[in-house]
Amino acid sequence: METGRVIKSTGSWYVVELPGERRVECRIRGKFRLEGMRTTNPVAVGDLVQVEEKEREYVIREIMPRKNYIIRKSTNLSKEAHILAANVDQALLVATVNHPVTSTVFIDRFLAGAEAYRIPVVLVFNKTDLYEEEEDRALLAEWKGIYEQVGYVCLAVSAETGEGVEEVKALLAGKVTAVAGLSGVGKSSLLNRVEPGLGLKTAVISDAHDSGKHTTTFAEMFPLSGGGYVVDTPGVRSFGMVDMEKEEISHFFPEIFACAEGCRFYNCTHTHEPGCAVRAAVEAGEISASRYASYLSMLEGDGGKYR
Repeated sequence: METGRVIKSTGSWYVVELPGERRVECRIRGKFRLEGMRTTNPVAVGDLVQVEEKEREYVIREIMPRKNYIIRKSTNLSKEAHILAANVDQALLVATVNHPVTSTVFIDRFLAGAEAYRIPVVLVFNKTDLYEEEEDRALLAEWKGIYEQVGYVCLAVSAETGEGVEEVKALLAGKVTAVAGLSGVGKSSLLNRVEPGLGLKTAVISDAHDSGKHTTTFAEMFPLSGGGYVVDTPGVRSFGMVDMEKEEISHFFPEIFACAEGCRFYNCTHTHEPGCAVRAAVEAGEISASRYASYLSMLEGDGGKYR
């Protein structure tokens, strides 16, 4: 058997890169696919796997332990979740304040999920060339301020004009980066600008709904000329957390977790208790009202588990 890395997944077969840059198509046995799996895809892009050649076909026999993964609740209700990428050094979340609008709730859910697996996230606000209205530019500045204050690196970029693209390139160099975002935020266009040879498929935004169509159907890992890899993940329309208990949610909002030390009660939920330092910080403007609202929305969910 040989150990390799999964660089493409279609759900039924996988491309695995073996030593010597050899790439082989692999399958997994049906029984292996179902045993003890709570995800729609037991093998994900980025997984290190052991493969065996048998009767002129390569088969994945074992998945090596993952250091981390990015996971979202699947729209397939018969399964629990879908793994977008495994064994990454960081994630790039591409967002837009308009054309289409990425809600702060979506951003905060993604960030909380990444915090749960200790995956650093860079927020990339794309399509700055379309922000002609003063309110769009003001909102961009406000959102950057909110997330930079928490400690996240934020970039304002335009895949169209090239603004900020060199900064993105520098952040990607030498690392394995999962790139995610809502459908229509220009994720593939940005990656094509960062690495022109990729030739990823892009689509025009729908004028009627100002939203995007899915152009990336399956996750795939691409090498970068500057070193490192990017994992292009399918555009999503929602991002629900899985396997997160209510009492844990505040741990994945760094500013809330740090402030909670000042609460009167050790098990404070930061919703109604007297002597809550978090609510006091929100009222004082020290914690963003939108971040606190996202925290509350996750608390009100099914243990933080939603579509």
